[in-house]
Amino acid sequence: MADSISTIDSQIIQLYRKILKNCKISSAEADLVNLKLAYDYTKEHSGSIQQQIDKPHIIKTLETADIISGQFGLGTTSIIASLLFEFLAEGLITKQEIAEKFGVKISEICDGLAKISHIKSEKSSSQGENLRNLILTLARDVRVILVKLAERLYLLRNLDNYKKEDQIQFASEVRYIYSPLAHRMGLYNVMSEMEDLCMKYLETDSYRDIETKLQNTRAARNKFIKEFIKPLDEELAKAGLKAEVKGRPKAISSIWRKMKKQKVDFEEVYDKFAIRIILDSKAKNEKSDCWRAYSIVTDQYKPNPERLRDWISMPKSNGYESLHTTVIVPGGNWVEVQIRSKQMDEIAEKGLAAHWKYKGIKGEAVVDEWLSKVREMLDNPESDALNIIDDMRLSLDNKEIFVFTPKGDLKKFPEGASILDFAFDIHTDVGASCVGAKINGLNKPIRYQLQNGDKIEIITSKNQKINVDWLNYVVSSKAKSKIKLALKEEKLKEVENGKEILKRRFKNWKLEFGDPLIRKLIKHYKYKDALDLYYNISTEKINLLEIKNILTSGLKVVEGKSIPIVEEDLEKIIKSDKSETSDFLIIDDSLSGVDYHLAKCCNPIFGDKVFGFVTINTGITIHRINCPNAQELISRYGYRIVAAKWTESDKDRHFLATLRIMGIDDIGIVSNISEVISKDLKVNMRSFAMESGDGLFEGTVHIFVRDTVHLDVLVRKLGKVKGVMSVKRLS
Repeated sequence: MADSISTIDSQIIQLYRKILKNCKISSAEADLVNLKLAYDYTKEHSGSIQQQIDKPHIIKTLETADIISGQFGLGTTSIIASLLFEFLAEGLITKQEIAEKFGVKISEICDGLAKISHIKSEKSSSQGENLRNLILTLARDVRVILVKLAERLYLLRNLDNYKKEDQIQFASEVRYIYSPLAHRMGLYNVMSEMEDLCMKYLETDSYRDIETKLQNTRAARNKFIKEFIKPLDEELAKAGLKAEVKGRPKAISSIWRKMKKQKVDFEEVYDKFAIRIILDSKAKNEKSDCWRAYSIVTDQYKPNPERLRDWISMPKSNGYESLHTTVIVPGGNWVEVQIRSKQMDEIAEKGLAAHWKYKGIKGEAVVDEWLSKVREMLDNPESDALNIIDDMRLSLDNKEIFVFTPKGDLKKFPEGASILDFAFDIHTDVGASCVGAKINGLNKPIRYQLQNGDKIEIITSKNQKINVDWLNYVVSSKAKSKIKLALKEEKLKEVENGKEILKRRFKNWKLEFGDPLIRKLIKHYKYKDALDLYYNISTEKINLLEIKNILTSGLKVVEGKSIPIVEEDLEKIIKSDKSETSDFLIIDDSLSGVDYHLAKCCNPIFGDKVFGFVTINTGITIHRINCPNAQELISRYGYRIVAAKWTESDKDRHFLATLRIMGIDDIGIVSNISEVISKDLKVNMRSFAMESGDGLFEGTVHIFVRDTVHLDVLVRKLGKVKGVMSVKRLS
């Protein structure tokens, strides 16, 4: 026992010294004194914080602080806040006490961290409001989010210490919220590590498969990189450019996204690693040196002109600057080359954290512009924090496009943005009255998707009215929130009109206008609230004579039919005893006979890892853990998730599964595949659709199988059919 304590004490001291070393270069003596005070307080009170993992709280806190100081490069203000905020969240210290001992700024950061320390709420429906608070905190002080990202990264690295269901829920939350935030903050290394670790727990088989293949090809890859780099080193030196040239594999999650997006196997992903050239250049020569290096690379290897990405002339919205090109080498392999200066590289690695070091750089202005937009959106009562998170998630895979105003000002939008996105970005009134635009001199409708380099002149009309279809034409959260607000204002006008109409009719019918009768109508029509009732009266969707009959004839509201589930009733649903029973699926271990159905989005079959999701009006839906919708459901509605597992399979029960088969288009290939499915394995097919071209075919087959073992046998058999190149199960 004494040895164990001694080991922990030794680890604590080593971590503290490491943090001090990271801080000493840039911190004043007074800041280091405050850091020591915070460290001493943490050591003394650490035992008061309840831990979810099998590590002392102070180890977790110091390892998080090590990420903040070492990997993020933040100073003592952020480190002290990371040491203290949990004590504030637990009520062990007050905001005023922190301000008195460590300063107002640290107390404000601690307060921000304490407020967002529980983004998820197990029995609450306020996830949207929680996310709104998170984004609001981001808009006030970016360091709050940077500290939070470091804490999430630490917990993700230690997720093996959690139970399986907690691993899935936590990884889903990080993938949905914090990984996009890291990307938005420019922390590419953090984002990549988060995405990889999330994939490790959410798509374990695919993760292990890619990891193994990367390990098996490491020697050949290292040899290739060494040979690729050698001539570049020599030519860069001849040109008088000081540079570090290195190669490294792409993140497993990045390779996986490419495989899914391009519908290819691991072997067909051509850019599984990237070469990075980091130039030691003076600030005034950074851009010109990068282009000189680009010239040397393209002199040695033939570039693909369509794959040139110039983020030096036009940095990304998070301040990222770099030149990217893809070149081909003898043998036909494609290689991505990234060219940047040391300063650009530090900003790319540490994102916003680097902006405290390089004051006045262009990237900081770019990020400040984005933060201003976030604040503006959140000032709108109709803004949805989930849309802002979705914007950031979209940027993980999608490109940015660059367009111009009539005066030549540059604007950036996510790929897929329309004329309406552009119009609402200029001003709400411009967006609301937009009827189209002149794109490069040609008239285009509001739904036209913007392209790189477009010059845009918005056309407006006083007679234009916003309608709900506009939400299908925009991708930016700013445009969505503005449209929703306008629609709500329009609806409120109708609501007031409907209310006045009903009041007058009540007076004519000699009925008292009040809650009891209004509630009776809401219940009868199954509306969410009185607003829906008044709106439908104003828009003449409800017949007023029908309302009179309901209220005056003593007609009772029909019971026994399903009514919408409110959030506080969810737990009752899970615990309710349904009449139907199941002998092959158990919900939440302790329950039997629960009403459920299998999700059509992922078609779970016996043997899949599954979970249950309590829906609003159709009972419990069973999803596969790797369902395309799983992460969003778990992240947004964690309080509706219930455990589910298979028991004994009913041999007469069959489940629908979908396979995608690709191969060489040859005579008899379809009949050979059908024979394996129908005759060899006696599997029933629902449908088989096939497309062919350029000598290849791609088919989708819907089949009924008993379980995952049955499906695996079928996949292996089909894979052996002559001409079949790949067989994969689809969600």
